[in-house]
Amino acid sequence: MTSKEVELVIGLVSVSDRASGGVYEDKGIPALQDWLASAITTPFRIEPRLIPDEREQIEKTLVELVDAQGCHLVLTTGGTGPARRDVTPEATLAVGTKEMPGFGEQMRQISLRFVPTAILSRQVAVIRETQDHAALIMNLPGQPKAIKETLEGLKDADGNVLVGGIFAAVPYCIDLIGGPYMETDPAITRAWRPKNAQRPATATAPLQDQA
Repeated sequence: MTSKEVELVIGLVSVSDRASGGVYEDKGIPALQDWLASAITTPFRIEPRLIPDEREQIEKTLVELVDAQGCHLVLTTGGTGPARRDVTPEATLAVGTKEMPGFGEQMRQISLRFVPTAILSRQVAVIRETQDHAALIMNLPGQPKAIKETLEGLKDADGNVLVGGIFAAVPYCIDLIGGPYMETDPAITRAWRPKNAQRPATATAPLQDQA
């Protein structure tokens, strides 16, 4: 099966003791679902998971999403601060085979436009590789507004990009690790690829299936 025929699968993991315990409604996964549905024009399937701040559980969930569910991209939200219960970065690094530090660096640059405490954020990104599959795993902030800003970047009133969002680099990263070709709505985020890696745009309607 070629990468063109493979269904794009995206895992969403919200890490929160209180949300997973039913104390309050999780906002991370809905925010991610809404943004992805608006930004990605390639059909895709979502694998959502809501789990507590337990390192072993986070690691197990990330491995299951990549190795068993075949996710090509996994986005986590929550658990990336300096508090003792914040262990998402440690769990992510533990399951990765390659670290991708540029994603975390850019997220902090975007957030520093708003709050000086952005330097306390510890988001990381990794590639997890198995014998016949690979996926990009990225930690995102916990607040819906910050999730949108880091994925999409910052624009002025005329729509000109002030600071690039991290998602612009995601489709080509997925290409390089053998995943399906992902297209995006340039009004939300323009997927950047070198000219020799670009394909003619296809008219596909966004599709989001909830598992």
